[in-house]
Amino acid sequence: MPILEMQHVNKVYGGVTKALNDVSFQIEEGEFVSIIGPSGAGKSTLLRCINRLIDVSSGVILFDGQDITHVTGKELRSVRTRTGMIFQHYNLVERLSVIENVLHGKLGQKSTISGMIGYYTEQEKKEAFEILDRLGLADQAYKRCDELSGGQKQRVGIAQAIMQKPRLILCDEPIASLDPSSSKIIMDSLKNINQTMNITCLLNLHQVDVAMNYSERIIGITAGQIVYDGPSAELSQSTIHKIYQSGKGELITDVQGQAV
Repeated sequence: MPILEMQHVNKVYGGVTKALNDVSFQIEEGEFVSIIGPSGAGKSTLLRCINRLIDVSSGVILFDGQDITHVTGKELRSVRTRTGMIFQHYNLVERLSVIENVLHGKLGQKSTISGMIGYYTEQEKKEAFEILDRLGLADQAYKRCDELSGGQKQRVGIAQAIMQKPRLILCDEPIASLDPSSSKIIMDSLKNINQTMNITCLLNLHQVDVAMNYSERIIGITAGQIVYDGPSAELSQSTIHKIYQSGKGELITDVQGQAV
């Protein structure tokens, strides 16, 4: 059974703008899949529908075999607990320390009172430090997040997502704001987590060649519609041009920032 399935999903804003148009696909457990497409193609809307940050206009979303399209309350909280989200602009509390931000990944699993007073067990603290060590940030644990570089902040965001023990991690342009060296560290970290922890990863990426280097499967979206869904090795230049609706296509760069 797929871990995620989208069935004929549509999203319309203001009754006029169609951000997603009859989107259907399945993601198997353990896959590392990249979504590519031009700005405004619907990539971010798609991820936010999966995490239920926004509601679909029609269609069905199945997560772990459960129809989550219209869940609310405790059921929605459970869905978000099992779905880690990594944002382009980190989504951290910058005045708090690295370890405090990582521990926030447990908030969805705590009672309201425990969350309000910031109570975490010794085991949870141990897990947080182990995750930071895995991501090369153990020595930064007590630094405020506003003292970190962009790449370090993104790794804190990854650590926070892992702290949830998610079944699925959604990444919305996780390297768009980073330099090539930091981008490689982030992509290597995500790939390692996928392979060693069997956490399914679905990423929106702007860099086509990065998607091709790290993902075995790529989904291409144009104007809210899927125009390619298949192996990265079979993604041709003509298909890339079709996805980006350009005679020249999107500039393709590798993770080191070199034009291809």
